[in-house]
Amino acid sequence: MKPYKELSKEELLACKAELDAAYKEAQGKGLHLDMSRGKPEKGQLDMGMGLMSALDVDCDMKAEDGTDCRNYGELDGIMEAKKLMAAVMGVSDPSKVIVLGNGSLSVMYDAVCRSFTHGVMGSTPWCKLEKVKFLCPVPGYDRHFTITEHFGIEMVNIPMTSTGPDMDLVEKYVSEDAAVKGIWCVPKYSNPQGISYSDDTVRRFAALKPAAADFRIYWDNAYAVHHLYEDEQDEILDILEECEKAGNPDIVYMFGSTSKISMAGAGIAAMAASEANLNAIKKSMSIRTICYDKINQLRHARYFKDIEGVKEHMKKHAAIIRPKFEAVLAVLERELGGLGIGSWVKPRGGYFISFEAMDGCAKNIVRKCKEAGVTLTKAGAPFPYGKDPHDSNIRIAPTFPTAEEMVEATDLFVLCVKLASIEKLLAQ
Repeated sequence: MKPYKELSKEELLACKAELDAAYKEAQGKGLHLDMSRGKPEKGQLDMGMGLMSALDVDCDMKAEDGTDCRNYGELDGIMEAKKLMAAVMGVSDPSKVIVLGNGSLSVMYDAVCRSFTHGVMGSTPWCKLEKVKFLCPVPGYDRHFTITEHFGIEMVNIPMTSTGPDMDLVEKYVSEDAAVKGIWCVPKYSNPQGISYSDDTVRRFAALKPAAADFRIYWDNAYAVHHLYEDEQDEILDILEECEKAGNPDIVYMFGSTSKISMAGAGIAAMAASEANLNAIKKSMSIRTICYDKINQLRHARYFKDIEGVKEHMKKHAAIIRPKFEAVLAVLERELGGLGIGSWVKPRGGYFISFEAMDGCAKNIVRKCKEAGVTLTKAGAPFPYGKDPHDSNIRIAPTFPTAEEMVEATDLFVLCVKLASIEKLLAQ
């Protein structure tokens, strides 16, 4: 079929009549499918059940240095957990890692909150400043934006490119505006586009010259080992190492967790930063808690043993979710390829597929899908304040439904894309 924009009004109306009939039929199927969040499916969660027997009643519960993990102490985590998380996040030096609770989102929240109430390494607390800004690569992770919005921080959209955020804009804002205190980043298999930052992008981040001494890069390496293919894997530079080379050792906070590796909500989280940053953070942490769950840290360290154990585990994850991604991509290509009403990136890893509809169509597509029984992430969610300036981006989360359900859901999705696009064209 010709691209929709080349069709006459009569051809569009004829096509719409066929699609309306198909949509009415789809509504009658009674679908109840949810691809709104990047949740692991049951099979992925079952894979981690070995964690439950990694420690037993006869276990000595001691870390490799003799620390009794049942007792207080070791605020920043046991060494074997530091080594494991350093390897997972791509950090060369485990001494730069602290291991915390069960998920990285709370660690990021605490980092913003600490900066807001008490400042960053002696700088003025953000709550005492007239204006605080964060740069937000878009489309991006909605929960990042919710954190900064919660604190009343002004968020500035930075467009994503095929190699990462628009670094010309990043450099301009960071160097010229002292109110810019941070930038959210998902550098590997970004949420939702699946883009990995190029070496040049990482080095430009490391070489930033901030107008604000308390500016930090919030480097959320959430999908560091979440490859879909064994023979096509993205790799990124170690931002901590690059920052040291550039003479900017304190400019970055890195975050990671095992939430989509072991068990969602029951993993271990970590933060990596320079020695000066970590000393300041641990001083604050010591007031908040005496220590985190070292038994869970020990459980993870003994179950996975090392990064090779993690890699083998992640191959099993990929085997479960890869067919779902491929099912979605196959339907998109078959039904929308060449029509000029949508585009998407084929990710090599991560948890999402990002779809770009015609401008002004995303909300209509999401609404139509919901009314026919398929729930998508709310249109606009991957943007600060939930406002997509083009109303075009839709995040697809293929992991939770079965591959068969994903085909059924995607068939409905492309039907809604076609309908919404024709309605847009007819209204012009």
